[in-house]
Amino acid sequence: MRSAVENVSYPEVLETDWLVIGGGAAGIMAAVRARELAPTCRVMVLEKANVTRSGCLAAGINAINAYLNPGETAASFLQYVKKEFAQQVRDDLVLSLAERLNEMTDRLAAWGLPIYRDEQGRYRQRGRASIQINGEAIKPLMAAALEASGAEVRNHAVVTDLIVTDGRVAGALYFDLHTGQFTAVRAKAVLIATGGASGIYQPNTGGAARHKQWYSPFNAGSGWAMALRAGAELTSLEMRFIALRVAHTMAPTGTIAQGVKAKQINGDGVNYVPNYAYAQGKPTTAELLWATMEEEKAGRGPCALDTRGLTPEQGDLLAQAYLCMCPTQVLQWADAEQRPETAAVPITGSEPYLVGGHGTAGLWVDVHRQTTIAGLYGAGDAVGGAPKKYVTGSMAEGAIAAEHALDHFLREAAAPHPGWTEALEQAWRRARQPLNNDAGATARQVEEALQAVMEYHAGGRSGGYRYEQSGIERAQQSLAQLSKAGAALGATTPYELMRVHEVRDRLLVAAALLVHQSHRRESRLPLYQSRTDYPAPDPQLDRTWLNTRRSHGRADADEELKLEILERVWEEAVPREQASEEPVPEEQAPGESAVRGGISA
Repeated sequence: MRSAVENVSYPEVLETDWLVIGGGAAGIMAAVRARELAPTCRVMVLEKANVTRSGCLAAGINAINAYLNPGETAASFLQYVKKEFAQQVRDDLVLSLAERLNEMTDRLAAWGLPIYRDEQGRYRQRGRASIQINGEAIKPLMAAALEASGAEVRNHAVVTDLIVTDGRVAGALYFDLHTGQFTAVRAKAVLIATGGASGIYQPNTGGAARHKQWYSPFNAGSGWAMALRAGAELTSLEMRFIALRVAHTMAPTGTIAQGVKAKQINGDGVNYVPNYAYAQGKPTTAELLWATMEEEKAGRGPCALDTRGLTPEQGDLLAQAYLCMCPTQVLQWADAEQRPETAAVPITGSEPYLVGGHGTAGLWVDVHRQTTIAGLYGAGDAVGGAPKKYVTGSMAEGAIAAEHALDHFLREAAAPHPGWTEALEQAWRRARQPLNNDAGATARQVEEALQAVMEYHAGGRSGGYRYEQSGIERAQQSLAQLSKAGAALGATTPYELMRVHEVRDRLLVAAALLVHQSHRRESRLPLYQSRTDYPAPDPQLDRTWLNTRRSHGRADADEELKLEILERVWEEAVPREQASEEPVPEEQAPGESAVRGGISA
């Protein structure tokens, strides 16, 4: 039974140099790199769960999907990413991480990750940008490297707020998930590596199976919410990511599509992919999803990956690959008394997610991964503008952030923080406020109400992922009421307090998403960002990024926080005609910014 929070005392204040929020691939690499370059640097990692098995890599992976195989360059990787996302990527971010993909892969190998090799001793290529691994234990291996670095790790630490004084980040506030005790950490620089956001839309399955999702159901967008409250900018939330996945289990499809070259077929057994016209000749990841959903809409579903005809040995190898990352797929086959070589594997679209690893949503950063707040950095799934970075790209961003922070903040003497006491008091007051509320609606009830609003009015799966202005406005009206319900949520245990903050963070991120969806009046990416009232792309919005930030002041409660939209234009660093390459299928695998204008929303 979870213990009640009693006698919450004023936060203890700890000191560190490099504070890392989030113990995933990006956070771990950022901590390790800082300790490598400066062994006396004090590094603290705060993780909501336990770094050994937390986040997106908890169950493992079976491929490194961002790797420069022989013949590939950082420039060719950039061109592939740009084609996949209608040119709407940050060249500087993609290039800088691409240059370090192989370095990060070699690190994982040195940490003990089993990587298959070919007859020449090279990493075994699965696709143009990917290599095959046995990665069930990738997270424990990374956690072991983190421990060996000497960084301090605090597990079950739920961070609620950044502390910013005089325009510079000064630390963060968290509470212990077991005791409920609050602690403030004063730091010279802070990294947000908390991943993206799930749970904004209704999951494909409900009830007890509601967490059977492709993306980690525990990623609540909390890093983005605390960044918004602190004054940082988020970008491209409207460019959602929707995964084409195995139906029911939400297992990744690249394992089948690229591992055994299975074709996509409809309910009539027809390979439907060649029946559609694609913008660039060959379908992008988003277009493969679109074609599948068009087949379902036309009544020709269910669609599937045709694994019939595989040999029993190939079927066994496929099952082994899924044991490295999604064992429930193997359990589903066993439960249905099927094998992949005897029955096609059904596929469908997931619910929409907001992510910076597969998609472009996240923190707005410079090439050093510093946000618009001095000393505050982002990396991995939390950073926007550089999609398809996956594990190795996230690690690269963590290393880039650590290196810049060391050069500009971590080696300097501890600076005074004028206004620290007032900022900490405000953060603590907001964080503990649910403990003073009476019991009423539960966090789950408010969360499910949010998901219903977004599902039916803001481009959920039931509407074919498309939306229009009237629906967005209805969603905004409903969300205003839900935000009041979120502000009234009460908690009596540390776990309940965490859930209340997760729901409030999701409400804030959803509100920002709706502002983005309302403002981008075009359709740029099939289903990811598709409007029924503006069905075509607008050339005037090419290379235009929509950013959100709080419009003024610092709010005590999320419902008081007002958002505004900025349009930023980012020029290409590498012209698209250079190194023009064929797009790489999903899982096969420095410009100047100008503010065009602030528009209140």
